[in-house]
Amino acid sequence: MASSAGLSLCGQALVVRGGSRFLATTIANSDDDSLFIYDCSTAEEKPQENKGEDGQPVEKGSDTILASAFSESGSYFALTDDSKRLILFRTKPWQCLSVRTVVRRCTALTFTASEEKVLVADKSGDVYSFSVLEPQGCGKLELGHLSMLLDVAVSPDDRYVLTADRDEKIRVSWSAAPHSIESFCLGHTEFVSRIFVVPDHPELLLSTSGDGTLRLWEYRSGRELHRCPVPSLQEPDAPQREKRFAASRITYCLQDGWVALLCDSIPVVCIFQLDVPRHLLVYRQQLSFQHRVWDVAFEETQRLWVLQDCREAPLVLYQPVQGQWQSVSEDDVLKKVSSHLRGNWAMLEGSAGVGDSFSSLYKASFDNMATYLHKKEERLQQQLEKRQRRKSSQPGPNGHAKKLKSGDASSGC
Repeated sequence: MASSAGLSLCGQALVVRGGSRFLATTIANSDDDSLFIYDCSTAEEKPQENKGEDGQPVEKGSDTILASAFSESGSYFALTDDSKRLILFRTKPWQCLSVRTVVRRCTALTFTASEEKVLVADKSGDVYSFSVLEPQGCGKLELGHLSMLLDVAVSPDDRYVLTADRDEKIRVSWSAAPHSIESFCLGHTEFVSRIFVVPDHPELLLSTSGDGTLRLWEYRSGRELHRCPVPSLQEPDAPQREKRFAASRITYCLQDGWVALLCDSIPVVCIFQLDVPRHLLVYRQQLSFQHRVWDVAFEETQRLWVLQDCREAPLVLYQPVQGQWQSVSEDDVLKKVSSHLRGNWAMLEGSAGVGDSFSSLYKASFDNMATYLHKKEERLQQQLEKRQRRKSSQPGPNGHAKKLKSGDASSGC
């Protein structure tokens, strides 16, 4: 499978992943040149006879990193790879704590707010929890959907687990009893690609979908508060794109409620601002790029980091200036991290974006009306011919089929 490039920020820690590797560094200052690099291909090998939690043999994957996340404090970092492994790290200092097997390939993961568990969502629609405090502990099945899960999140108080699936649904379940469903957030008309609980307004949820909308919800009641159609934000003179696209990343900045939205098929980042009193998402700006954008992330100091497919400038940094986001050209930390990425460009070269797998998730649509009408016309013609044959073969007065004379056939009305 194609490798996936991604960017994660938490506090002063920055992680860039690509293929089976990731590198971690600090953005605290330019003098700290420390760098931690990990390659999943060197992770603990599982014996061939070992089996997953479903009792089936564990098959060998490509070691490509599929998903990753920091804990809320940044003390822990976890990832899952194509070899069906969950790898847990301590970040202060960086250290691998455990390598555990998951049942199926994962699509998303997150830590609980208490940092006691990692929740892992997989392609079959299940969510498993893995202990952080007991790094070698086995996973526990928490809940399941009937379709593929694409994202998982938890409320800041750990009361609710929120899951997004391919069948357009967002489910809100009780953490203590996941079989108890608090609500559904319904309204998307395609798969729900990303969900995000607003940390400083924990009753609110942001969601994106293959239907090209960004939506704001009061998730406990399942009520939609605002809907913003993302395709309408393209420049008026931009060519019409036949390819559908979904948002592959939602990132949020606590200062001033900035929201950045990355779409998986166009090199733009849309900037919104959350207006909580009016329950609105206000569109502010569109950032355009010459190169493919892999991922985006806010840092605490209200700066936006953009990871792009450009070896000369793998990272671009933006900050607001009088209400408009502008690129930062001279920054020592940016230069330091970019230098690290150029030195390890092999892990990023040829990478896909974080949402490139979405293209296969759209509902298939067929325009079969023309075929239906053609077949209907054929059936009607066949019925007409059958009636005519039946009429022409009806018996005459003497019990024999009536034969028309040539003169009678030619005589008109």
